[in-house]
Amino acid sequence: MVINRSTLRTPAALASAACLALLATACTGTGDGGGDDGSAAGKDVTITFWHGWSQDNEVKAINDNVAAFEKLHPNIHVKVVGNIADDKSEQALRAGGPDAPDVVSSFTTDNVGKFCASNVWTDLGPLLKKDGIDPAATFPAAMLQYTQFKGDQCSLPLLGDAYGLYYNRTAFAAAGITAPPKTFSEFEADAAKLTVPDGDSYKQLGFMPNYHGYETAIAHYLGQYGSTYFGADGRSNVATDPTVAAALTWQKSLVDKLGGFDRLEKYRTGFGDEFSAKNPFTTGQVAMALDGEWRTASLAEDKPAFEWATAPFPVPDDQAANYGRGYQTGTIVGIAKGSRKQTAAWELVKYLTTDTDAVVSFANAIHNVPSTLAALSSPKLDADANFRTFLDIAKNPHSATTPASINGGAYQVSLQNLSYEVEAGRQTDLGAGLTATAKEIDAAVDQAK
Repeated sequence: MVINRSTLRTPAALASAACLALLATACTGTGDGGGDDGSAAGKDVTITFWHGWSQDNEVKAINDNVAAFEKLHPNIHVKVVGNIADDKSEQALRAGGPDAPDVVSSFTTDNVGKFCASNVWTDLGPLLKKDGIDPAATFPAAMLQYTQFKGDQCSLPLLGDAYGLYYNRTAFAAAGITAPPKTFSEFEADAAKLTVPDGDSYKQLGFMPNYHGYETAIAHYLGQYGSTYFGADGRSNVATDPTVAAALTWQKSLVDKLGGFDRLEKYRTGFGDEFSAKNPFTTGQVAMALDGEWRTASLAEDKPAFEWATAPFPVPDDQAANYGRGYQTGTIVGIAKGSRKQTAAWELVKYLTTDTDAVVSFANAIHNVPSTLAALSSPKLDADANFRTFLDIAKNPHSATTPASINGGAYQVSLQNLSYEVEAGRQTDLGAGLTATAKEIDAAVDQAK
């Protein structure tokens, strides 16, 4: 079964990343590494590449791409080390020395601000400019946003994840629903129609809106609003951006409409593992789900007992013109600031992130969204109609992501904690809750600086 790296981006993982960020941002990198390592002149150079993939198909895919790179650059040899977590790579980069990697990838886009600000990853902007690569014309806007921090392009996207709507076509037909919903009001109505009560539980739930539900984090909902999290002055705007209050209010109303928080939570405890054939959408326990592109491969393998399809997740009624957007995140890759082999390292990063065939072959192999505009439109992509939904979301200029912050995903954890209180009815003064959360976010950012 295809198990996507997005398991690392659950709220618990966000909290872990935030704690790690608070520890690491006080550290700085070991200084600039070497410039010209001689590889451009044909000198033999060996670089080390650390990545986090561990599944057999993923490891084979990245190794195949590295082998193709080495064939194009016979004097550059790549030592590949897989299954490396962010904390291990950060420790190695801060320590420096001959055992540190030259090229590093990460599944945690929330850490980009920390990587850039702590000076452990090289700013790739000058290298892109030198080679005539226009980032805005090469990468989707949301992916480009989550790879930079305050003008420092210290990483580039290496495949992405896009979030959309999965729906049970068989259940839709039984409920008399002829098309997937496009707006939140349509979505609420469909979720209610698809909900079949069973005493104090459900035979079928139209949608699980709770924040502890799989992939239904507040950040993913806010992606449908285009929320920005921070103002131009760098301070949190969650208390003044009306879309944040609107999202929290909408989710709470849906929770109440579908049976209430306690009833939904009781039902949720019966769900199987998210990344298994016991996923509640696969089993038919829920008729609609917010999920990423990797689920298409899992469903094709698990063969649920109903027809299913994908569509963009609905948008707020007052943003109907933006239907087709979705939340995006993905894998990033960068060069260690302390590497003495940056010329060779850049050649590898450039190949992995901008060579269309390399990006397409990798996307086909591990069933993630390609991370360049050219690859998204490549005829070589293995993409059926359900997967193409996510390609279109990735290309949509209105698609959104969570911005980089100097202390990683800490601001998301603060907002997520408030969202738990709101949905459970423990925080009834939303304005006061958002004001307190904004102050908490700003204080944490100030401390990280």
